[in-house]
Amino acid sequence: MVTNIIKEISIKEFLALPETKPASEYLNGKIIQKPMPKGKHSIIQGELIIALNTFFKIDLIARAFPELRCTFGNRSIVPDISVFQLERIPRDENGEIVDNFEIAPDWVIEILSPDQSSARVTKNILHCLNNGTKLGWLIHPNDRSVLVYYPERQPAFFESNTDVLPVPDFAKSFELTLENLFDWLKL
Repeated sequence: MVTNIIKEISIKEFLALPETKPASEYLNGKIIQKPMPKGKHSIIQGELIIALNTFFKIDLIARAFPELRCTFGNRSIVPDISVFQLERIPRDENGEIVDNFEIAPDWVIEILSPDQSSARVTKNILHCLNNGTKLGWLIHPNDRSVLVYYPERQPAFFESNTDVLPVPDFAKSFELTLENLFDWLKL
């Protein structure tokens, strides 16, 4: 895992630093750089963004963002996919989307890379849930499974091809099976 940890700094100091590629996150006073996404991660992220945004545009209910920095609760994280209901997307006085999102997403989706710590990613999902996120997915491409996190409830593990993945209430008619999700890896 690629990890760059610098002396403890404030979140304000972190946000003043230039962005890195891959993105760095601010967790408990430390900066941790995310690993570079690999093939399976990139395919799933790209296809899932397209599927979600195509679905959301029908009723104008939400928007899925790839690699969007979200700063809240003394953390600044960059989930693989952040979904916000349209009415919660921060806007400026002209009605345009702002650059800095200072709220938790409504739905957070992470895709585990081979050299990424599942514990650190899980901590980010739990942080989101503790700050108002309605649902979190942790997708494991290598073992073809998804761990779904709920607020104030035990997580659920999905590993059967026919499993339909749960979604937040605002997206209740969006249906995706594990088989559909992992078929994207076949190009």
